[in-house]
Amino acid sequence: MPSDSNRNMIEEVDLLVCGAGAGGMTAALIAALEGLSVIVAEKTAQVGGTTSTSGGTTWVPGTHLSKLAGVPDRIEDARAFLEATVANRGGAHLREAFLESGPVAIEELDRRTDVKFAAAAAHPDYLDGPGAAYGGRALGPVAFDGRLLGREDFDRVRPPRREFMGLGGMMVGRNELGALLSPFASFSNLRTTLEIVGRYALDRLSYKRGTRLLMGNALVARLLYSLRKAKVPILFEAGVRELIVENGRVTGAVLDGPGGVRRIKARKGVVLATGGVCWNRAIREKLFPPGTRDYALGPQNNTGDGANVATAIGARLDDGGDSPALWMPCSSYRRADGSMAVWPHIILDRAKPGLFAVDARGRRFVNEANSYHDFAMGQIAHGAIPAHLVCDAAFMKRYGLGMILPGASNLKAMLKAGYVVTGRTLSELAAKIGCDPLALSETVNAYNRSAASGVDEAFGRGSTVVNRFNGDAEAGGANPCLGPVGAGPYYAMAVRPSDLASSAGLAGDEYGRVLNETGTFIPGLYACGNDLASIFRGTYPGPGTTIGPAMVFGWRIAKHAAGKLNSSAQAA
Repeated sequence: MPSDSNRNMIEEVDLLVCGAGAGGMTAALIAALEGLSVIVAEKTAQVGGTTSTSGGTTWVPGTHLSKLAGVPDRIEDARAFLEATVANRGGAHLREAFLESGPVAIEELDRRTDVKFAAAAAHPDYLDGPGAAYGGRALGPVAFDGRLLGREDFDRVRPPRREFMGLGGMMVGRNELGALLSPFASFSNLRTTLEIVGRYALDRLSYKRGTRLLMGNALVARLLYSLRKAKVPILFEAGVRELIVENGRVTGAVLDGPGGVRRIKARKGVVLATGGVCWNRAIREKLFPPGTRDYALGPQNNTGDGANVATAIGARLDDGGDSPALWMPCSSYRRADGSMAVWPHIILDRAKPGLFAVDARGRRFVNEANSYHDFAMGQIAHGAIPAHLVCDAAFMKRYGLGMILPGASNLKAMLKAGYVVTGRTLSELAAKIGCDPLALSETVNAYNRSAASGVDEAFGRGSTVVNRFNGDAEAGGANPCLGPVGAGPYYAMAVRPSDLASSAGLAGDEYGRVLNETGTFIPGLYACGNDLASIFRGTYPGPGTTIGPAMVFGWRIAKHAAGKLNSSAQAA
């Protein structure tokens, strides 16, 4: 097997995969299992890309895992749901290919590799409507012991965001957070805390961070572990510079890295999976709305290389439909070392009773309990960039806010850092965030009336399944997403839309083949992951609707390159 470090041994393969995120690694893994010779070229020194810093949830309807979880899901229900959600935005044939191949792809990964998921019994789709599911479609990566990779490969897994790790390098699951914050509340909490922290302490004797991998890190590590078992070589620090075209067909690529320029021929084709448009300044200026162009959650190395090399040979860049990106509202502050700490407000605070968001006037503008993407789309549509999340002291202590943990033990430090501002009165708070104090007071009064009645007549907060799921039914109110704003002090935190993934990307067909400006596929050129335009056309149907299509289309690409995909979209 060729060594990663020997850059001159591999000159020609069946399939060259550019990028080692979930989509690219899936394509490479399945292609290798089908008997193709494969090489993965990764621009950075680590695998995982955006997937590694994500929750890792993977949205694939109709899998056998939904049955095992006791919430069997039907493809026909998912089809109805997507028809209602995406409606007439186009791309129905791509979504049909995804629906038909999704269960087969997940079953094969489960059976033939170490890539393991478990379906969530309760993790609702982000929108109500015909065919919406409460559980079964969101697949969570099974935790992985990073020690199995060995120290060298473990260090090749891109770590989570610093903000998401405890004690400088310890991963904690959402369902474990309560125990770690209150270790002496019960024997169960203490046992959980001792197990997690004890394991982490032992890890740090030999590793740079904890080896108990969860969420997106677990998924990436499982893919890497499986690639190693399949003996797939990975070239690190090898970015794609240009595509090699012969007689109208892509036959390879030119890679660039510290070892110099390298040309690799690919008999079956080249797969672009470089992370999407992300930090590509030219594309952001062209497609992204004002106020969003300077903020992205993807790695800084994701500079749209796939889009650049493909459009250079005539590929079409699709604008992504309703939105060029999929968004999360994020708060941030600059650390003492000059780095930026960024927190995506996903599920822990926005839907909880007693918090609301205001624009520059001090008025509400959106249902704060909606999905992160829909909340941020509300910001963009309303021009509320930044918006401010507002709450009282009781909320802060019970739930925390962003990087301020429940119990608010780090509140003083975050106030000092300027991450959050406070006011003894609403007028004082309004002055600090620059809005009209009378408007803010009126907003609080209207919000409290809604909390008393349990009905948000203005924005419908708490009226959908996902709203209520992320609220707090134990708070005792008539609506789990509404609660009164009480006495001060009051707090406000600025949030801005940051793209977690691209919706805009290369236009492709149902096999992942890249299309040119006339709609004809370019022979030998594939794209998946964020390099391929979203099949959901700028909508965000449910948790994991970026990673799900990335992996399924990676699977489809591999099967097509191997000649194993027939017209029914199933593996032959």
